[in-house]
Amino acid sequence: MSLIEKIDRKHLPQHIAVIMDGNGRWARAKGKDRHFGHQEGVVAVRKIMEAAAKVGLKYLTVYTFSNENWNRPEEEVRALMELFVIAVRRETPDLMKNNVRLIAIGNLKRLPEHVSAALNECMEHTAANTGTTLVLALSYSSRWEITEVVKQMSQEVLNKKINPNDINEAMISRRLMTGEIPDPDLLVRTGGEKRISNFLLWQLSYSELYFTEIFWPDFREEELYGAIVYYQQRERRFGKTSEQLNL
Repeated sequence: MSLIEKIDRKHLPQHIAVIMDGNGRWARAKGKDRHFGHQEGVVAVRKIMEAAAKVGLKYLTVYTFSNENWNRPEEEVRALMELFVIAVRRETPDLMKNNVRLIAIGNLKRLPEHVSAALNECMEHTAANTGTTLVLALSYSSRWEITEVVKQMSQEVLNKKINPNDINEAMISRRLMTGEIPDPDLLVRTGGEKRISNFLLWQLSYSELYFTEIFWPDFREEELYGAIVYYQQRERRFGKTSEQLNL
């Protein structure tokens, strides 16, 4: 029996965020180079996106490339950018077939021009889709995002557009790049590491955390459904007691 049959469709997480870790280690274990692992990682994204659409998930965010990843060897970064262009163009028909909308968050100005062009073309092509929204965190880091919001709000205070006393959590949340997206209910990290890695630090404040030893290229539909089943077994209290929730 597939784990999808154990999922309560009335209590799905709205938003799952994923740290896709383990491409390089997976490839090395098979005697291949890291690029082979990244190629297979793209296949995993497609499979998980299809599984998310099948179960009715509204938002799926994948940590595709961090600001810190720009510090990797130039050859690897260049290969990743080329793989990204190929993948976006190749996967657009599947996004359309599955009614998936693509959006991106991050310091997108750092992307090479041809990468930006491919990304924008896909986002425009899928903009009217109404199923799952696939969010690519690309050239992204949470500290960078929060710093940019602080800069913006500081300037608006100086220009007397906002009063410092009016600044609250809701205002900050709206100004983040995910301002129109609900915060993740569940974070999934593959590859065995148990850390957040500068990913959606503000937004993950009350997310359930699911860590698995499985490397990202081997993460498939059943693993996603297992994570959702785990989430549905959790009691989400948001600072309250169990007794308060049961009143």
